[in-house]
Amino acid sequence: MKIIAVIGAGTMGNGIAHVFAQKGFQVNLVDTQEKALEKALSTIAKNLDRQIKKGNITEEDKINTLTRIFSYTSVHKGIQEADLVIEAATENSVIKKEIFTEIDKLAKPDCILASNTSSISITQLANCTNRPHQVIGMHFMNPVPVMKLVEIINGQQTDTKTIEAIVSLTKILEKVPCVVNDAPGFIANRILMPMINEAILALQEGISDAATIDEIMKLGMAHPMGPLQLADYIGLDVCKNILVILQDGFNNTKYAPADLLIQKVNEGKLGIKTGEGFYTYSV
Repeated sequence: MKIIAVIGAGTMGNGIAHVFAQKGFQVNLVDTQEKALEKALSTIAKNLDRQIKKGNITEEDKINTLTRIFSYTSVHKGIQEADLVIEAATENSVIKKEIFTEIDKLAKPDCILASNTSSISITQLANCTNRPHQVIGMHFMNPVPVMKLVEIINGQQTDTKTIEAIVSLTKILEKVPCVVNDAPGFIANRILMPMINEAILALQEGISDAATIDEIMKLGMAHPMGPLQLADYIGLDVCKNILVILQDGFNNTKYAPADLLIQKVNEGKLGIKTGEGFYTYSV
């Protein structure tokens, strides 16, 4: 693989573009919004500067990384030569299915189609294409340049050749591939989101305040970040959407989003990206 197309220039998309470009791949970053592409390139440059300050890369590495990233507002132009397309759009099944239907028609016959989804069925996305055996999940963790895990998700028809190619590619990125089978929330969010939801319920019931709940989990369970702070980092709307997917997928009310979470989302208090969630932030 030489050319990687990334669909979506948001937090996850620009992080994925960053790590591939840094490892020598040509990256075609695609987003319908020119401003989103500009912001993504600016973010990548800032994150590379942080790596320089830490002594992890040189100024030359930064320049080389940025020159490997090409931005496009047209999906057709961005993916027609790609060996791998990674969809990193918002966590919405309707939007993702539309994207997979489109990219299947435009991508080369041997191109692998991957989704960075954190909860949506890979099998359902694959069924929108004529190449379900070449569709797979690549769930990167945020922040992508820092986190080592990539959750690799097999759809029901994903073939061995595709799995092996993506596992090998993940290792080239110096990430750790963990292969799982398709199920609501996969492994990471099936376990993480109920924990976050339980922390929200504890706050909602007045058992303790947000800072104390987070401190207990950090000191007692060796978590680097408390569940409420992590929810703010992920986005409370994203947390709610994943919990709904789990609830519907398993037909089990134990995954139902806490009332306080629904309230925060309805009020537009989505965490870091809006300046307020369970904590307040400078935007």
